[in-house]
Amino acid sequence: MSALSIALLAAGSLLVLALAAYALYLWRRVWQQQKALAAAEQERQQRLGGDLRVLAGSLLDEQLPLIEGAIRIKVLLDNYDIHLSNHAHCQVFHTLFAETSGIPTHAAWKALPRDARRQHEKRFSELELQHKAAARKAARWLLDEGLQAPRAQS
Repeated sequence: MSALSIALLAAGSLLVLALAAYALYLWRRVWQQQKALAAAEQERQQRLGGDLRVLAGSLLDEQLPLIEGAIRIKVLLDNYDIHLSNHAHCQVFHTLFAETSGIPTHAAWKALPRDARRQHEKRFSELELQHKAAARKAARWLLDEGLQAPRAQS
């Protein structure tokens, strides 16, 4: 082999080694990012699970209005675990959410005429009478079983 061939072979080998080292560096960064994302997702899930426990407990202790509690639980369940949210025990939260979805909130609620607010409040009372037992049963189920089971990956 000539000196030129050996020099080219050495340069090529060095280039391959440099590229391999760079690829390894990039893969390590990807693995670190995946690990950080997994940790953030786990933290998010733990936070949502804790929030769901607080809301379900507050609903059972009647520290939270039934309609508001059901809406908040439904929204958090959708973000926590869609399979758990769609479980038959949690259907009452979806029902109450759907029944109240057209009702204005915040500033729009304050802007409503008094008669319109009273009509909505009357509807809230009807829904509470109709669904209170099922919502309390669902909240109890969430605390005792639903949030205890391993979470399905969404």
